[in-house]
Amino acid sequence: MLAAVNWGQAIADAIALGALYGLVAVGIGLVFGVLRLVNFAYGELITAGAYVLAYTYGWPRPISILLCVGAVVALALAQELVAFRPLRRGGATPATMLVATFAVSFLLQAIYLLAFGSRGQIVGTLGRLNSAFTVDGVDIRWILLVTVVTGLVLLGATAAVLERTSVGLHIRAAATDFRTSRLLGVRANRVIMLSFVISGVLAAAVSVLYTVSNPLVQPTMGVPITIFALVGVVVGGMDRLWSAALGGFAVGLVYGLFSDVMSSTSSVYLPAVVYGLVIVVLLLRPAGLFGAWRSAQVERV
Repeated sequence: MLAAVNWGQAIADAIALGALYGLVAVGIGLVFGVLRLVNFAYGELITAGAYVLAYTYGWPRPISILLCVGAVVALALAQELVAFRPLRRGGATPATMLVATFAVSFLLQAIYLLAFGSRGQIVGTLGRLNSAFTVDGVDIRWILLVTVVTGLVLLGATAAVLERTSVGLHIRAAATDFRTSRLLGVRANRVIMLSFVISGVLAAAVSVLYTVSNPLVQPTMGVPITIFALVGVVVGGMDRLWSAALGGFAVGLVYGLFSDVMSSTSSVYLPAVVYGLVIVVLLLRPAGLFGAWRSAQVERV
């Protein structure tokens, strides 16, 4: 069941995976905070960005990455304008909206399958970042450092937008009480679209970083990433972006560590082990692993 483990190497690889899942968790948590909508089609944004990178391989890298960001943001806005906004205007229930995200996810997977086939495409945009340098017997790949730094920069930039701009104030107000914030003059559609834009930028960053270590792009590539990141959002706490990010990081870290600890024959049980640990966490702390650290909110009258 267990394999011989270089713990330094295992921890280094797990940190990179945790940082990646933390970014995905923030993208999911941001839309959930505003709309109370769990977007299961978020993984298809990541897949779309990966396909753009695959088909622009050989182009100048900055142009390829910019096209990836533009395509993902455009698809995120299309999800909102074509699928979600008409349902909201029609008074759809939260359950209906949730089912709609599944429908959008399966629709986009089918489109990818018809357009690109099932054999997959290879991405080589930043493949050189897979090279490594050795520290005390641990091979540290450059993509690990780039992923961690990029994750921290993007999380810091997202926090700055939310905390230091008027639009960010509107997003936080909508996340606290969407109906009341609209009555007080917050432009709901503008807030929602900005939330989708930010989540799209984060998804594009994940596309670029994830395909360095996993260069084969397939129509369902984004599904497992979304599921595990969503598990991280639930584990960390869905009502704060920082707790969602920590939850995503924690799940990615655990997944990465167990993938190195478990032998190749027993790795098929890895998702079950992670989900089992999540169930234990939620039984002990239903509000999320980091929910108890929240400061008490004071209501102003």
